Amino acid sequence: MATISRTKIRTRTTRSRQGKINLIDEKIVPFLWFNNNAEEAVNFYNSTFKNSKILRITHYGDSGPGPKGSVMSIIFKLEGQTFYALNGGPEFTFTPSTSFYVSCKTTNEINALWRNLSQGGKVLMELAKYPFAEKYGWVQDRYGISWQLIISTNIQKITPFLMFAGEQQGKAEQAINFYVSLFKNSKIINLNRYSESDIGQTGSVIHSEFKLNGQIFMAMDSAINQDYSFSQAISYFVNCKTQREVDEFWEKLSEGGQKQQCGWLIDKFGVAWQIVPTILDELLNDPDQVKSTRVMNAMMQMGKIDIKALKSAYNNHHIS
Repeated sequence: MATISRTKIRTRTTRSRQGKINLIDEKIVPFLWFNNNAEEAVNFYNSTFKNSKILRITHYGDSGPGPKGSVMSIIFKLEGQTFYALNGGPEFTFTPSTSFYVSCKTTNEINALWRNLSQGGKVLMELAKYPFAEKYGWVQDRYGISWQLIISTNIQKITPFLMFAGEQQGKAEQAINFYVSLFKNSKIINLNRYSESDIGQTGSVIHSEFKLNGQIFMAMDSAINQDYSFSQAISYFVNCKTQREVDEFWEKLSEGGQKQQCGWLIDKFGVAWQIVPTILDELLNDPDQVKSTRVMNAMMQMGKIDIKALKSAYNNHHIS
């Protein structure tokens, strides 16, 4: 992970009646790495989607590296889907391998979203009628995030969508089976394959829906060769309640992939994940900045996150 996580932060947040932070319901949360325009982007998305709100904003402190008081990260919600946004710098770039599939109820709704999201962006598939949809379009917005808009009756309004392209092309089914095997309350809802008459490779995945811990995801194999694949600009933040859960996801998701710093890993399909205990958020956002800074410094020395070591840092104890 980049050095941005070494910052001391101050926080504006909401707390439950018990006094603990209670912001996120989802097990898996998309994490968006912006090139220092996260606040502008989040405000744009909040103005574009009707049911949206900012849950928390964290700011740079005295130690930087950003200007003191400027925005470091934002947790926000769009149409029931929680997102993290980080001002992470130019290290990573968004690609269409990860997009967000938006189910619209009416023509007016899809037209309004398309008008806003396409302005200053790049159209990947024109908004039009297709054999699979009365109205559908795919666009990469001005900040680089990709959206697929469709008129449908899907219950989940916004769905993370993985397109296996580049060196990962043809691996969608293998990846889906792998993810479903790791998360509880998971299953494949449907899986459709390219036929001989389709452009894509016969037998590979043209479209699939699957559940991970009750959340719906979608995936496909690209029909054509692409010069891009997954990027760490979008990772998936996995909230873990126990060290045992952290250990399990860390080892299984990183198998055949790459373990990184601060709970980050790249799996064998090129998808980025962050395996993080829920208590980390509470400790990092403690009102006592001396304690929270000790926790931050301890975390920066870790690969896999160690809850016991975090608590020891918080209490200023040393682990032998």
